[in-house]
Amino acid sequence: MLKICRKKQIRINFFLLCICVFLIFNAREYVSALNIEEETANLQKQIEAQQAKRQELLNQQKIYQNKIDEKRKEALTLKNQLSILNSQLNEQKLAIKTKENELDIKNLEIKNTQFNILRKQKEISEQKNRISEVLRLLNQNDNQNIFQIFLAHQTISDVLSYYRYFNSLEDALVANLDQLKKSNKDYLTEEKNLENERQEIVSLKTELEEEKKRLSDQQKYQSSILEETRGAEWKFQSLLADAITEQKKIDNEITDLEKRVREKITSQKDNIQKLESEGEIIFSWPVPNNGITAYFHDSDYPYAKWIGAHSGVDLRASQGTTVRAAASGYIGKAKNGGTKGYSYILIIHNDKFSTLYGHVSQINVEEGTYVKRGQIIGKSGGLPGTSGAGPFCTGPHLHFEVRAYGSQVNPLDYLL
Repeated sequence: MLKICRKKQIRINFFLLCICVFLIFNAREYVSALNIEEETANLQKQIEAQQAKRQELLNQQKIYQNKIDEKRKEALTLKNQLSILNSQLNEQKLAIKTKENELDIKNLEIKNTQFNILRKQKEISEQKNRISEVLRLLNQNDNQNIFQIFLAHQTISDVLSYYRYFNSLEDALVANLDQLKKSNKDYLTEEKNLENERQEIVSLKTELEEEKKRLSDQQKYQSSILEETRGAEWKFQSLLADAITEQKKIDNEITDLEKRVREKITSQKDNIQKLESEGEIIFSWPVPNNGITAYFHDSDYPYAKWIGAHSGVDLRASQGTTVRAAASGYIGKAKNGGTKGYSYILIIHNDKFSTLYGHVSQINVEEGTYVKRGQIIGKSGGLPGTSGAGPFCTGPHLHFEVRAYGSQVNPLDYLL
């Protein structure tokens, strides 16, 4: 009797030990899951805080941009120009902070994605364990014949319950396999998200360096304006007068140049065959279409009152963007204005059309050579104080003109 009691006690103790081991194991799993959830929730709060900060920085940038727009409507004086430059510098500093903030957000998102990957890996592991256990039980059933099953159970009801139990195991196997398939798909999606986020980090770092360089160039331009004028309004007005004279000179030079280049080209039979067909042309965008910062004869163009109506469209392009020929033709002029002058490229397309690419920071073609549509001809500029931008410029962009029979026309009527 004592031996029987001891055996029962041993079985009970073993049963309790199994329960304890089970509870400890599941408690560890629960704590691990809880930690991941806490970390994810914490990361989400940090991301939301950084996003709020980013919006605040963007709002501050907008305030400075409004100040710049208002000042540009006023008379062009040294004081006014310096005020615009100060606002541009402050806006640029905020743009740098915004990029740094975007990097912080992206790094937090990467951490969040990494936690999502860990969670999915854990889910997949658990699902595989459950599937293995179900397969083991099903295999156990397959190894028993019907007589063994009947002998192992006392009633028909027990046998039926036994079969219902294994049918439910088969259903559970299908459900677990479906869940495993979904978890694997989610895992692959998160892995792809992680790779995309890492690539975005690289792009953001490049953009940040560009913003810092732009700030440096703006500061140099401000210094050069102060150095050239020495704070004297009359010297600034003299610079403005020189810019107006230079612009008129360029316009007259281009008109005369177009005529002479066309005469030279048409005198050579081989060249005539290469030119675009006479009449209308659809032009390709010389830089990627990222928007327009100033339109043809734009009433809001800041220098329209002094230098003249805006003769083309200003295409948004960061400093050093690749510029391509909008259509095939001959390089009529490739003028390098140097560090303080205005640089531009003129292409003659046929007896009617020509195109001009202004504020270029680099020229890759020579006068008199033939270029095909889409061929690289230089790099964009337009950042005040940099090579080819000229003495008065609104910021980095490509100035693009279309001329028909020597007169400037709206490029948007011809751009593809």
